[in-house]
Amino acid sequence: MRDVIVFIEHSAGKPRRVSLEIATKAKELAAALGGKTHAVILGKGARAASDAVKAYPVDAIHISEDTEIDAFLVDPQVDYLEAVARAAGPALVLVPNTMAGRDAGSRLAARLGAGLTSDIVDLSVDSGKVNCVSPKLGGLTITTCAFKGEYGVAAIRPNSFKAVPGPGAGDVNELTKPAGKSYKMKIEDEVVEVAGELGVEESSVVVSGGRGLGGPEPFKTILKDLADALGGAVGASRAAVDAGWIPHSHQVGQTGKTISPSLYIAVGISGAIQHKVGMRTAGTIVAINKDAAVPIGEFADLLVVGDLFQIVPELTKAVTSNAAAHT
Repeated sequence: MRDVIVFIEHSAGKPRRVSLEIATKAKELAAALGGKTHAVILGKGARAASDAVKAYPVDAIHISEDTEIDAFLVDPQVDYLEAVARAAGPALVLVPNTMAGRDAGSRLAARLGAGLTSDIVDLSVDSGKVNCVSPKLGGLTITTCAFKGEYGVAAIRPNSFKAVPGPGAGDVNELTKPAGKSYKMKIEDEVVEVAGELGVEESSVVVSGGRGLGGPEPFKTILKDLADALGGAVGASRAAVDAGWIPHSHQVGQTGKTISPSLYIAVGISGAIQHKVGMRTAGTIVAINKDAAVPIGEFADLLVVGDLFQIVPELTKAVTSNAAAHT
């Protein structure tokens, strides 16, 4: 492997933060491999997204706003990614460890006959080999694996690296549409997340709620108020999602999303192993619960015992007041 290719996810022309984090790390890896970095941006808004990516250390940006990319499921994206990978030669392909990133990355790996590994939290180069570090068994053990062969595909966990602007690409390359392709899986409808809301995968602070909140309203009020004050996102346990209190896109855990924020606040969550799997690698874990013997207390850095309906609003006031005092 020599070159490093980054799949840039974006929403309406705004790159997801994890993509910029990966682009920053890609430059370091490419330098160690003696190659270049390539960013691939696809779909409507790709050109606008490329303007933002230019501020990051990539050597070349490849884009396409082919209408079929947004009209059909995944395969058009994989076709363009494959074209860039084939043109570059032996390469490491980095994708976000998101639903879209893993979907495109796994299909690309099959096309390239490449090794595939996911939920990566660190990468390094040793004697020309790319080593990938990832937690396994819910974070109980940390594994390091190395790619064999000409290509490798790695899905990178959000918040694993810092997005640092640096000298980037001046030219943007318009990709040629792959010839002889036809698609059957057409997108008829799409659910769009509320504009401006930061997903739990990308946020450095996540405030999650569980069964202890008693219903959907506290997620929209006291939890969201605290998350907004901290510049974070609202998450949830499976119990809250199964109850219909909040959409699945907010779910943290084994059947939801695996996250690694700097600060995780669990409100009214018991801390079942399925939930623990999704957030145990957070930097600092704070639990708020009326039960002093709640399981999450065993691995939280701080357990606050009391009425969450009194504690959370007071915490929000304290955060807001502190922020105001420093502006």
